[in-house]
Amino acid sequence: MKRNQLVRDSQQTNIFKNSTNRLGKRRHFVSLSLFALASIFITSMVLATSQPVPNGNQTQVIDLPNLPAAMQSVSQENLQATKLTLPELSNQTATEVVPTDDATIQPSKTPIKPTASDLALSEQQALDESLSNEKFDTANVQDKSNAIDVIHALVWQEVTVKSGDNLSLIFPRIGLSARDVYDIAQLGKNIKPLLNLKPGQTLRFGLLENDKTQLQKIELVLDPINTLLVSKSDDGYKATTHTREVDTKQVQASGTIVSSLFGAGKDAGLSDKLVMELAYIFGWDIDFALDLRENDHFKMVYTEKYIDGEKFADGDIVAAEFVNQGKSFKAIRYTDENGLSRFYTPSGESMRKAFNRTPVHFSRISSKFNPNRKHPKLKGVTRPHQGVDYAAKTGTPIMATGDGKVQFIGKKGGYGNTIILSHGGKYTTLYAHMSRFAKSMKSGKRVNQGDVIGYIGSSGLATGPHLHYEFRVNGVHRNPLTVALPKAESLPKKYKADFDKKAQPLLAQLDSINATKLALNK
Repeated sequence: MKRNQLVRDSQQTNIFKNSTNRLGKRRHFVSLSLFALASIFITSMVLATSQPVPNGNQTQVIDLPNLPAAMQSVSQENLQATKLTLPELSNQTATEVVPTDDATIQPSKTPIKPTASDLALSEQQALDESLSNEKFDTANVQDKSNAIDVIHALVWQEVTVKSGDNLSLIFPRIGLSARDVYDIAQLGKNIKPLLNLKPGQTLRFGLLENDKTQLQKIELVLDPINTLLVSKSDDGYKATTHTREVDTKQVQASGTIVSSLFGAGKDAGLSDKLVMELAYIFGWDIDFALDLRENDHFKMVYTEKYIDGEKFADGDIVAAEFVNQGKSFKAIRYTDENGLSRFYTPSGESMRKAFNRTPVHFSRISSKFNPNRKHPKLKGVTRPHQGVDYAAKTGTPIMATGDGKVQFIGKKGGYGNTIILSHGGKYTTLYAHMSRFAKSMKSGKRVNQGDVIGYIGSSGLATGPHLHYEFRVNGVHRNPLTVALPKAESLPKKYKADFDKKAQPLLAQLDSINATKLALNK
């Protein structure tokens, strides 16, 4: 009995030991598994923060938050320049755990390759760490296409140009030297706007502030479209003009004269510029100081200019119609192969005449052509009034009514300050009682139709500020308001087919304005 008991006890003990051994093995198995997984995790982390050093100047894409994609291409040279050191990839192979069908764990010698996202993350972490040591404000970096601005932390300063300012006075204010002024001045005509600064303009300077202030960039906004850029390069400074993309769209407008053309234009939502252009187009056929009547009306198609979806300026009138005292005048804008734009009638005749009817826009006629008029200052004296007087405020611009050459400029008896223009020998025009002449005017100077030649005044025998204007044909005075004016050249025949093709849709647009108004009235 005792012997059998001992045998059973011994067997139970063996079973217990075997169970314990199996449990220990399982625990060891689990421990090994956890250890292997931990090794893989650590190895992956090491590989994720390591990358092989590329040969040459291969570009690495670094996904930086809040920076445009154009700034995320940094070459290996730039990484080295910014002291971005990445640990080299070890040549050692890592052990990878590969589960099998029988749930046993076998080591594998296949190297674990880091993914592109792992490399991008490591580069991002390294670059973020490097850039965190730099002090810069990306909001002040204008040229975001150049990542060097960010890496080198340009400091931007703005200077508003004052009266009498020039580069020699402005540069010292921001810590630049006379040598910097000299280096910029060497660009000559390429930086003409910088050499002719105007009060109110804003200059932006991109500076590097190390041991001394170093000039890297200058920006000068010339207009809403163009900006002058001066940048430092290995060969010195270079000047370029950056032009923003401009979008245009066509707009229609119409108006009816109640009291004045300006008033009708304002009611139609037109700017002063567009009203002046409208008067210029039809100024050869309509005297807006004398011929305008109530209920005269106009309609037009013009363009508007947009940048980034916002209007910044009016464009040009491309088609227009003006009905004056029941007579209709239509004009179509056409640009030839040389870029010259002019207005023509639908049949191709030039709207432009050799002379304008009036030398002063929107003035009042105070005295007409009258060969038997009594002189207003020389009482009792009959003196023919061989011209037309246009009353306007002192300083109102006076324009040449036709292309010509200055035959006389100076004081001329009762005429006061006077200019006489010769137009091809047969025609001459006289402009008297000016307050002053345009600065560029001198004897022998050629002028174009519409050029400002002087300003209204009351010099000589004048009762108030006005322009006395005369028109002579072969030396004989003719009434400027009624004389038949010679026409300018018509559209050249080689452009006729192209003009007709472009004019038809514009004329259709003008007709549609009437149809729209009638529909609205109904």
